[in-house]
Amino acid sequence: MDRKVRIIGPGSSNCDLTGFAPHLPVAGETVMGSALHVGPGGKGANQMTAAARAGGEAVFITRIGRDVFGETLDRHFDAEGFNKTYITSPEGEVTGTALIEIDESDAQNRIIVIPGANQHITPADVDAADADFAASDAVMAQLEITLSAVVRAKELAQKYHKPFILNPAPYHPLDSDFLNGIDWFTPNETEAGYFTGMVVCDVDSAREAAKRLLAVGVKNVVITLGVNGAYWTDGVSEVHVPGIRVKAVETTGAGDTFNGALAVAIAEGLAPVQALRFANAAAAISVTRLGAAASTPYRDEILALVREQYGE
Repeated sequence: MDRKVRIIGPGSSNCDLTGFAPHLPVAGETVMGSALHVGPGGKGANQMTAAARAGGEAVFITRIGRDVFGETLDRHFDAEGFNKTYITSPEGEVTGTALIEIDESDAQNRIIVIPGANQHITPADVDAADADFAASDAVMAQLEITLSAVVRAKELAQKYHKPFILNPAPYHPLDSDFLNGIDWFTPNETEAGYFTGMVVCDVDSAREAAKRLLAVGVKNVVITLGVNGAYWTDGVSEVHVPGIRVKAVETTGAGDTFNGALAVAIAEGLAPVQALRFANAAAAISVTRLGAAASTPYRDEILALVREQYGE
């Protein structure tokens, strides 16, 4: 494609405070940590960063506070080349934050999110970007903001016949009317289990869960399976892309990286197997680095790993 594809959508913006320790404390325990990192995060900002670095134009709809954490995010948005037209800083609102604990022994994490301004993103904020929805190539959203704003994003995507990609994280119950018509639904194993009432732990269970999601009107289901890669189906065809084995340093943001890269691949019109390979490679690189948004790889890095792993 001669131009960058345009990815638009509402999403959360957090400033992440990430602490590293030899192990995560149990209740009442104090553990001496080894490092603290402060940087951009939030599922929306993470995914838009991943999309921008994967080769897309990020048109982000979000709110941040007029505080030091908001300044950190604003610098990040500038550095990544975001279209900031719909990033607002209303008086009196505070920037969302996330307190992240990382276990250095296995790179697993534990997170507390304080939403702040994210919980005030409204359908009106989304409507303000109507013209850019019309000019977009894909619409991407998550569930770390008000559901009403996500619903409006879906409505505008359908109005302008744009693929609507929903990463249903963190989990929030969704009724069948909203699920019906979602173009791309991208839960992880745990989220897929919540939505379908079954345990999802491998390709076979992902296949069954996907059938249940397709039955309520989802058009394409992508279930991420951690180290086992990702599974896609539209009810006619299916693809399983195995995980890429890497030395994980921190897994925070890996799912967000996957989704941002997937959105770019979908917007560029790649076939599902190619789209999953592209997103899988991006996520694999991200877990070898520290940070959430900061760990997302650039397009040339993703393509290099795709060539190495898949020969394309």
